[in-house]
Amino acid sequence: MIASVTQRPRSAGSDFAALNRQITDAGLLVRRPAYYAVRMIVVTVMLGGAGAAFLLVGSSWWTLLVAALLGVVFAQAGLLAHDVAHRQVFRTRRPSDVVGRIAGNLVVGMSYGWWTEKHTRHHNNPNHDELDPDVQPEVLIWATESAWGRRGLKGFIARHQAGLFFPLLTLLSLDLRISSIKALRRPGMRRRGLEAGLLAVHGIVYVTALLLVLSPLQALAFFAVHHAVFGVYLGMTFAPNHKGMPHPTGDEDFLRRQVLTSRNVNGGRLTDAALGGLNYQIEHHLFPAMPTPNLRRAQPLVKAYCAQIGIPYEETGLFQSYRQALRYLHAVGGPLRAARSERSPR
Repeated sequence: MIASVTQRPRSAGSDFAALNRQITDAGLLVRRPAYYAVRMIVVTVMLGGAGAAFLLVGSSWWTLLVAALLGVVFAQAGLLAHDVAHRQVFRTRRPSDVVGRIAGNLVVGMSYGWWTEKHTRHHNNPNHDELDPDVQPEVLIWATESAWGRRGLKGFIARHQAGLFFPLLTLLSLDLRISSIKALRRPGMRRRGLEAGLLAVHGIVYVTALLLVLSPLQALAFFAVHHAVFGVYLGMTFAPNHKGMPHPTGDEDFLRRQVLTSRNVNGGRLTDAALGGLNYQIEHHLFPAMPTPNLRRAQPLVKAYCAQIGIPYEETGLFQSYRQALRYLHAVGGPLRAARSERSPR
């Protein structure tokens, strides 16, 4: 069943309540329909332009440039679906679900319902080792104890995951599709048939277009470049947000749980556009329904309030955020490398 990613009400006497009043009084939770109308038009034009370029270039190896462009467009469509899921665009479920499924299932090829449910759990317990699905031990390991006993390829990845992080992101798009299909095979998801049908339409149109326009080898290369760029872009958008930040115990209040586990990325308007506003991760986690263009205005209010009540507020540059995340991944794999070295014959 799809659960919208929305902010839960808090106690009137909590630290968060005082900040919430400031943000509400400043009008920063009011929706921005004109902004999102323009953003939807821009993404649609980009998608149409990429499709037109694909047909115009035709059966040529120059089409790989179109594949890279399409990877960027897919990422922007995914970021738009993210905002829709958070009810930043529409107040009610029905229009949110319609636009979310168009952007997620039909355009990107990822189950909007599965992703929304997963993202809701992440927002409720960010970086929690047991409750946040984004830090569960799968390919990458976020806690050393989760990696003990891994052998073969999984063990190799766990030991060298910092160096393999960006190469592995090229497979993120495929992982999203596989996870979507697995989720849709399980009963319980709302409008499961519709979601599966939209994913099928996406796959049929995509594969048919490649095979009709390109040679088999070009089609394979197009697919690889397109999904690699999409995966890396999407991964680089979400990676700075929580990776390398503290893992909570679950005893923290809402304000501290959200602020202490999140990291902001400094930058101007270009950074805001490229990362879809997720560079204001602290503000986004505190106020998930806040429209993206309001996050920049909320940032100084949240930062000042955190300083006032003594909560650390983490912000850094874009490249420094990646370095911090990679250092954390390297440190997690350190004991595994040491154990491997001790077992090796001398």
